[in-house]
Amino acid sequence: MSRARGMWKALEPYHAITYFSPETRQATDALGLKGGWMSYFGCRAAPLGAAGPELVAAVFYNFHPAMVARSVPDAWTYATPVQLLHARLTAVDTAVRRLFADGSPYQTVWSGGGMNRAAELARRAAEMAPLSGRPIAAANAALEWPDEAHLVLWQATTILRESRGDGHVAALVAAELSPCQALVTISAAGGPAKEVFQLNRRWSDDEWAAASDDLRSRGLLDADGALTDTGRALRQQVEDTTDALADQGWRALGDDLTSELHDAVRPMSAVLMSAGLIPADNPMAMRWD
Repeated sequence: MSRARGMWKALEPYHAITYFSPETRQATDALGLKGGWMSYFGCRAAPLGAAGPELVAAVFYNFHPAMVARSVPDAWTYATPVQLLHARLTAVDTAVRRLFADGSPYQTVWSGGGMNRAAELARRAAEMAPLSGRPIAAANAALEWPDEAHLVLWQATTILRESRGDGHVAALVAAELSPCQALVTISAAGGPAKEVFQLNRRWSDDEWAAASDDLRSRGLLDADGALTDTGRALRQQVEDTTDALADQGWRALGDDLTSELHDAVRPMSAVLMSAGLIPADNPMAMRWD
């Protein structure tokens, strides 16, 4: 596994608290947002300002534009982006304290200075992460840093994962994989099933079939919907490019500090995964193995 991929797997669960913890939904419900997807799109897009559905669909990439348009711009009529930025940070604060602070069975992860050191290293890494051509990462990097270590760590992991994600979108565009085709190929490569992606990204059977037909015409899928050798090579190229683009920041941080950050955060992520906060078969294609 490449260094960049190993760091993504170590850091992603801590960032993903904001998507899967009940505290986020509670916070956005209190603001009047309607449903989990409006909560998701509103919170994740909030650093961009009151963006329209076209922009959000473009930078998030693999969601059906009509799905995005059901939540944005309506989300901004219930809460401003500034209110949602506050809501998501408050929700993360509450969730992390519930999971790791005094009285939790996992409080040893919090104590002993481990959280402070992880936050320090993650912030240094985030401040070195590439931002050029990475709009979601840049928007998050422009936000003020919180004061408390567990929130600094969350904001840093958010910048780092969005920097990687923006680079992944660039790799998909270069490979000429449309948003739906990106999902078809990752599913065919052993990722979440078609049904998981359709439920959470809203591409219809006809659109999935059309994307698959085009991939077959390019020699990337076979008649049974499996990746051909050419398809596997292209999918691997996308992943390798994503890792190479993300590794720029880790090279800047250096081997020793990168390894130290990995070892500091991995126990926290292990708790989040073992506690069932993040579903094993999730549409983010996140795995802990």
